[in-house]
Amino acid sequence: MTDFFTTHVLTAFLVTVLASLATVIGGALVLFAKQPSPRLLSFGLAFAGGAMVYVSLTEILNKSIAAFSEGYGEKFGFAYGSLSFLTGILLVIMIDRLVPNPHEALDQAQVEQHNHNRKALYRTGLLTLFAITAHNFPEGLATFFATLGSASVGMPLAVAIAIHNIPEGIAIALPVYMATQNKRLALLASFISGMAEPVGALLGYAILAPFMSPLVYGLVFGLIGGVMVFLALDELLPAAKRYAKGHETVYGLVTGMSVLSLSLVMFQFF
Repeated sequence: MTDFFTTHVLTAFLVTVLASLATVIGGALVLFAKQPSPRLLSFGLAFAGGAMVYVSLTEILNKSIAAFSEGYGEKFGFAYGSLSFLTGILLVIMIDRLVPNPHEALDQAQVEQHNHNRKALYRTGLLTLFAITAHNFPEGLATFFATLGSASVGMPLAVAIAIHNIPEGIAIALPVYMATQNKRLALLASFISGMAEPVGALLGYAILAPFMSPLVYGLVFGLIGGVMVFLALDELLPAAKRYAKGHETVYGLVTGMSVLSLSLVMFQFF
């Protein structure tokens, strides 16, 4: 029987929920505060991308290889870990083909240009909500299982995903609010999208928990690593580059990798 109430499971679920709520922060920025400057947004997105790439390649993929190696030896462990990593990338590509992700969030000026057509804006908001919600399922699964396997891996990954979720909340709330002038509805839309992450985590755990073994962990971690690297390269870094005015993307990328590296070193000693 699947146990949802162990300390490890509840902690992993709580971390996933907290990361998902960053979409609401993004929605609130649209309604109650000024949007972050483009340069800050560029740095933050690149920071999250660098953190995701680093933790995926140095920790998550290695955990996959180690888990497979327990059952198949080092050579096949490396091969199966690499194969599951590439499979994770292919899965996200398939999702992206079926439900294209709106990479370019609408800014205030773009919305105001089309403010005469509220129906079109509302439709844009709903389509953005649907697309981002579909993409949030695997992100929630990744955060949950990474934290379940190791807090030192899951916590930094959750922070990176939370940063990534803020502009997603903006992308959802802005067109909905401009179309309806309803703050509650705009916040609700961003909240619903974010909640796809813990829902994805629960569904994934409910399905996989009865079969948990080193081999299943190897497969899951390999898939997670592939998903996170693709997300960083396909969404975060291109978005960061669009907002950049100078070298913010490179600085954010390097800073994200450096902070993750230092945090993982600290976890080894404390």
